[in-house]
Amino acid sequence: MAPEQKTIHIYLVERCQRGDRQAQNELYKLYVGAMYNICRRMMGGEEEAKDVLQDAFITAFSSIHTLKNEITFGAWLKRIVINHCLNAIKKKRLLTTELEEHHDFEEQPSEEMDYCDLEARKVLQAIDNISEGCRTVLNLYLFEGYDHKEIGQILGISESASKAQYSKAKSKIRKLLDVNT
Repeated sequence: MAPEQKTIHIYLVERCQRGDRQAQNELYKLYVGAMYNICRRMMGGEEEAKDVLQDAFITAFSSIHTLKNEITFGAWLKRIVINHCLNAIKKKRLLTTELEEHHDFEEQPSEEMDYCDLEARKVLQAIDNISEGCRTVLNLYLFEGYDHKEIGQILGISESASKAQYSKAKSKIRKLLDVNT
């Protein structure tokens, strides 16, 4: 992050800590895209991702006065978002049974959608169709940069279980995408 961006972020966080709604809106606009991507990958569904994202921002802005080092706002927010995703996954696991709805429709790409967008949607759809445990480990390891030891601590599983879930996730995605390895 460039020095002038750090200064802007510090200024916005300080304003938020004083209860400035405009500053909250500006910080929200700066981070909503990246945080939505985390929620979308972890939650597997667009509506769930949006709900968790909003809850995470509410938590962040409600407790922003506890943030000591304004420069770390992005990392602090990311941790809140991931925790909200993990809590929502745990809650969903407790509230639902093994009955899952599967929709067998495929979105038709528009003419403007280029090849990369189409491929990215296929990968995201494949990730959505793997088990919740595999998806969670895959996201934490591949996209969020946690190692298997950290994932084990976060999820309350062993390091080897995390590695096994990650391997299983990759295998299932390859199979879903019909990728020969």
